[in-house]
Amino acid sequence: MNVLFSWVGALSLVLFTGLSSMVTVARASTNPTVNPVVLASGLTNPWALAFIGNGNMLVTERPGRMRVISQTGVVSAPLSGLPKIQAQGQGGLLDVIVDRNFETNQTIYFCYTEPDLQNPSSDRNSTALAKAELSTDRTKLLNVKVIFQQAPKFASGFHFGCRIVQAPDNTLYLGLGDRFSLMQQAQSLENHIGKVIRINPDGSVPADNPFVNVAEAKPEIWSYGHRNIQGAVLAPDGTLWMHEHGPQGGDELNIIKPGTNYGWPVITYGENYGGGKIGAGITAQTGMAQPIKYWTPSIAPSGLALLTNNLYGQAWQDSLIIGSLKFRYLVRVSLQNGQAGDPEIILPELGQRVRDVRIGPDGLIYLLTDQANGELIRLDP
Repeated sequence: MNVLFSWVGALSLVLFTGLSSMVTVARASTNPTVNPVVLASGLTNPWALAFIGNGNMLVTERPGRMRVISQTGVVSAPLSGLPKIQAQGQGGLLDVIVDRNFETNQTIYFCYTEPDLQNPSSDRNSTALAKAELSTDRTKLLNVKVIFQQAPKFASGFHFGCRIVQAPDNTLYLGLGDRFSLMQQAQSLENHIGKVIRINPDGSVPADNPFVNVAEAKPEIWSYGHRNIQGAVLAPDGTLWMHEHGPQGGDELNIIKPGTNYGWPVITYGENYGGGKIGAGITAQTGMAQPIKYWTPSIAPSGLALLTNNLYGQAWQDSLIIGSLKFRYLVRVSLQNGQAGDPEIILPELGQRVRDVRIGPDGLIYLLTDQANGELIRLDP
């Protein structure tokens, strides 16, 4: 794929509704050429990547493997030491990040589909978050500890969420899905279904979480009313951006704030698969947040990165870069003066499901493509 791609100008239709805007057709604009360079291939449904120094990267594969890819594209054997993972449907080994002090503590965090260890014969599972140390020879995980388990466990292969962000105070945010059939539980504070949770690196609950002193509420909850979070990034100004899948339409880009209800499934800009309204079919209700952007039809967003440099030109500086599983391209959303601009299509010729998007230590954009022969791609300006 060492060829230059360019974009052709096209019209976008953007309808504004209060503070949110609906994007029915993302706008492709004339941009400088970019060179997608395939660094590694032969990955089985890769899900996330993290940078571990010296040009090396950790990559997760959904079937339950974690590998190291060198700066020259050499793919290692699977690392040992992972906990038991249930790879079923959309579940398996999912997100991975490195600790903010990785250079000194070699700590990573990863989330995955955890089976019901108390009843192995059942199909029940849930999203779990673990921490571990990467061995100096980069072949195994040491001192693995599960620091969070979504409750309750449920027999389903859908909507695990599983995007991790670490804040400057070292606390961890984890976006969780509604498990599909349990979507009504996204409105309940008595479980972790359809929530963003916030914990300390040891798994304890920060004292300033919004529901710590609310009776019957899970103290880990930071926000609620989410469907299936698939992208998360923390901006330098402290803004926590996340996006999530809608049903048929209604994918959302949100700014996540403590104690906020994001509405699912009471309000949504989507509809049931095959058609038909969800619930009362309303899109707004007092006390429920509106998305910053929403997509109809769905683009099935996955992966979210914030580009703060101008390596791709001044116009791209301070932009969110979003992968699309459905349409197999990237989307750029410019952030200027605290406002999100009209989404633009990037790389419509890519033709691969984009699962993860990251900005490397070199300031360049890296992608993972979700397929049986998945690729790690760097976008050179």
